[in-house]
Amino acid sequence: GELTVPVSSSLIPEWASPMNIGPLEAETLEVRAAGEKVRVIELIEGQILTGRLVTETPTAGGLLAADPQRDLARLVVVERHRGTGNVGQGLVKGFGLRRGAIASSVAHDSHNIVAAGLSTPEILLAVKTVQKMRGGQAVVAGERVLAELPLALAGLISSAPAREAAAAALKVKAAAGEIGCRAGDPFMTLSFLALPVIPSLKLTDRGLVDVEKFEFTSLFVD
Repeated sequence: GELTVPVSSSLIPEWASPMNIGPLEAETLEVRAAGEKVRVIELIEGQILTGRLVTETPTAGGLLAADPQRDLARLVVVERHRGTGNVGQGLVKGFGLRRGAIASSVAHDSHNIVAAGLSTPEILLAVKTVQKMRGGQAVVAGERVLAELPLALAGLISSAPAREAAAAALKVKAAAGEIGCRAGDPFMTLSFLALPVIPSLKLTDRGLVDVEKFEFTSLFVD
C-alpha cells in the first residue's frame, strides 16, 4: 500500500499550459442583440448530447443577456492558445444558475476556456481567474471567487498531490451548487458544450455549430 521507489518532481514550465487569450475586457464579452429570436443550447440531463431551442431574445440595454427566470445563462468560449481574440457567444438552458458564473479550461477537444454565467462582469471574473491560474476551473459570484481548482499542466491536469486535487475538485463542484447549478457534474457538462462533433448544437470560439449539418449557424434567427 505504499510507494517503494523515489519519485522525482519538476517545475511545470509556462509553455506547458498555454494561456494566450489576448486582450479581454467586459466589452469583448458583450454582444448586441441582432434579432428578436435566438438559438439556445439545451442541456439534456445525464447526457453530452444537447438539444436546441429557438426563443425570444433576452436583452438588457440592447445587449444579449441571461434570463434566470427562463433558466437561460450566457455561454462563452474564449480561444486561449494563439491569442486570436476569438470569443464565441451563445446561450444555454438547463444549468439552473441563480447567480454567478463558472469557467473551465477543460473544454473538449480544443480546450479553450468555456464559461457560463448570468452577467458579463461575473463571466469575465471567472475567465480571468482561470487565466491567472494558467488553467483550471473556477466558480464566482458577484466580485468574489468562491472556489478554484488549478490545473497547471496544459490547463487539464493538476500538479498538486491527489488528495489536495480531489478536495479542490469537490469544492468547485459544491460552490457551483451554491450558485444554483443543478447539473449532476457541472464542469463535466460545461466541458462538452464546446465539442462540435456531438449533436446537436455546440459553441466554439468561432461561433455556434449545427453539428447535424456540420456547419456554423447564426446565434440570432432572421
